[in-house]
Amino acid sequence: MPAQLQLPYPATVPAASRPSSTLTTPTCPEGLSVSAATGRSALERRARLTAKLAKLAATGQLAPLTRQIAGLGGCAHPIRLTGHRTRLHTATGEILDHFDSGQLPAGELLVRCGNRRATRCPACSTVYRYDTYQLIAAGLRGGKTVPTSVAAHPRVFATLTAPGFGPVHNQPDTGRCHCDQLHADDDPLLGTPLNPEHYDYTGAVLWNAHAPALWARFTTHLRREIAKAAGLTQRTLRHHATLSYAKVAEYQKRGQVHFHAVIRLDGPTGPTSTPPAWATTGLLDHAVRAAATRTRVHHKGEPPKQPQPAGHIPASPPQRSDRAGRLVFRFGRQIDVRAIRGTDFTGDGPVTDRHVAAYIAKYATKGAETTTGTLDRRLRLLAELATHDITDHARRLIHTAWHLATKRRHAHLRLRQWAHMLGFRGHFSTRTRHYSTTLTHLRAERTAWRTSRPDTHTSAPASAETQAGQTGGSPIGDQAQHSTDLTAGHRPGHRNSTGQRVDSNTTLVISHWQYAGTGLLPELAHLADLLAAKRQTRPGQPTRTRRSKRSSDRAGHSAGHPVDHSTVRLPRAVRSRAFA
Repeated sequence: MPAQLQLPYPATVPAASRPSSTLTTPTCPEGLSVSAATGRSALERRARLTAKLAKLAATGQLAPLTRQIAGLGGCAHPIRLTGHRTRLHTATGEILDHFDSGQLPAGELLVRCGNRRATRCPACSTVYRYDTYQLIAAGLRGGKTVPTSVAAHPRVFATLTAPGFGPVHNQPDTGRCHCDQLHADDDPLLGTPLNPEHYDYTGAVLWNAHAPALWARFTTHLRREIAKAAGLTQRTLRHHATLSYAKVAEYQKRGQVHFHAVIRLDGPTGPTSTPPAWATTGLLDHAVRAAATRTRVHHKGEPPKQPQPAGHIPASPPQRSDRAGRLVFRFGRQIDVRAIRGTDFTGDGPVTDRHVAAYIAKYATKGAETTTGTLDRRLRLLAELATHDITDHARRLIHTAWHLATKRRHAHLRLRQWAHMLGFRGHFSTRTRHYSTTLTHLRAERTAWRTSRPDTHTSAPASAETQAGQTGGSPIGDQAQHSTDLTAGHRPGHRNSTGQRVDSNTTLVISHWQYAGTGLLPELAHLADLLAAKRQTRPGQPTRTRRSKRSSDRAGHSAGHPVDHSTVRLPRAVRSRAFA
């Protein structure tokens, strides 16, 4: 029975709003419902794929394929590459090693997609979250090329929010919502306007578009405020202290971006030097608040030439126009600055290193689609919204961004390309050079650890060099016993397929890789689903005590054993809410 065609619109869309098409839905036999027909088609498709896997097992190819697919660590959309790599000795011209993608069980090299979004690839986003945690934690307590003395430097955890564009349903600390109700944490009304017709959607989208410029201007003002408090000029400040920070952008439920930042004061050469005596946490707290209050960004486009229509509700005070008629953007009044204390849990007490690192790492894998209910990918046509089940509030924001892009004075904002992000087009996570290590260094460290171990017992996803699979916990190469690491031979001290170290100074690597597609073939995707189901049915590991978990957090990740920090939460006063 052929598979049922998918309609280009959701089932909940009224018939009058559905696009006209010459295609019609295939009719089901009498007495057979649509759900039953769909289920039967799914069963028949699964039976066909299982039969293909049975043929592969009969020819002895299923086991190598299983090892290669398992090496992806559950990546949802791996990248397929075809090509070859050859290593030559520069002095003698001898071929030391040759690898071709055709030698792999799948006939192609499968590389993890590395997507940070949890909605796109849970496996890759989990690894990204682990790495982000280590990056933030290293800048707070040392480690990963950062000295441990950095824990004594002044540092604060700052939250900069967006202004209000109209009353929304929220959870205030005291009293009830504007609608005179108490909303639960999972209430879909949270963050939605009380009166959508009077909500300033234009101001909300334009503020998101100018949020990256606001943050850049804030860092400039912050250095000025620190120099002013220390009695120095901005030019001479660099000879006494260095400002280091790491920030992440998070979406509030109402669709506005706000920033969480770890801000630290170091000596003149960075974390390895001692900050001056005048650099205190109180001075940094005052400088952050003063800089956030002073920060302004002007709209660079042409001022509107026509007056606003009657009944138009102007933007909130942070978006007033200057004398030239340009819009002015600033941060909201809710500015939270907290001193970061020790490394232990203190209940509802001060914010700790572990609190902050886990909080930022959690939101590093989330976007607008997680809190606002919008899309996690770009739109090519506005009509595609009819095929997505999103909230009405997110739909209005996307429509506003799409139509604002047609105006000449907003063309430089490229709002259509970032309509799915509700206008925000900046980097979601940034850091200064002196804050801590880099994600590249963490990935290289994990790869070197994995390839140097003769026996691996970690459940962390494997890289491309061990993607051919694992049997009994030991990494296994492809059929020709060649490493599939794309950077093999380029790194100093790399080991070849025989376990000998290869000197990159005397080795020439000639490689050519070509993109072949994204995602697995149907039978391989079915095999990956079976492997994922098998991993889920395994008995759970015994839970460790908090003490052992913290000890493994400090030393385990460097050995390839990341720890889950998704359950760590900041105190309620620091957690993000939909500010009215």
